[in-house]
Amino acid sequence: MERKQLLLDAAHFRHATKAFDPDQKISEEDFSFLLEIARLSPSSIGLEPWKFVVVQNEAIRKELSTYSSGAVKQLETASHFVIILARNDARYDSAYAKHMMTNVKDMPEETFEQHIIPAYRTFQDVNINILDGDRTLFDWASKQTYIALGNMMSAAAGIGIDSCPIEGFHYEKVTSYLQQKGILKQDDPYDVSVMVAFGYRASEPKYPKVRQSQQEIIEWIE
Repeated sequence: MERKQLLLDAAHFRHATKAFDPDQKISEEDFSFLLEIARLSPSSIGLEPWKFVVVQNEAIRKELSTYSSGAVKQLETASHFVIILARNDARYDSAYAKHMMTNVKDMPEETFEQHIIPAYRTFQDVNINILDGDRTLFDWASKQTYIALGNMMSAAAGIGIDSCPIEGFHYEKVTSYLQQKGILKQDDPYDVSVMVAFGYRASEPKYPKVRQSQQEIIEWIE
């Protein structure tokens, strides 16, 4: 019961923090913990199709804010700001998939070629039908990054750190800017998925947390 209450308290504590206290910084130990939570997050077929870019450079943050209307205050005041990238090449038959299965997960190459490729081809091409275009494949990978995003924010709330997930940015302009700065290279197998800011709230939320009731959103089939 104590563990359950700690998790519920963290869920009630968490809110989308628009402005952080710029004088309060997250310790290196605590932020390393949040990055480790992200690293350990689950992903579909275990491909981990993500990369976490921690932007601490003030000049880059300021320039990013011109293309990120939903992140102006966060970029200015957050202790730590993360751009989460999603892979655009996470196909069942890609060199990356082979690397993940044979090098990272230590799967025999023969097993990957004979069993995993056919199974994952059916999964991606037939079951969820994401191989029709580059955008559908990227969107699938992007969905995986949101698992890591949610885990990071929940873990942050659990240790008293605030956060704000951010989709309010111009995708093409942010991508172009990151390429100009060499953060993203033209041939990188990544595209921008979502952003998230971390820090300590400058003030308490003006409004209480409000959600739909369980009765409105949950249906039991017995």
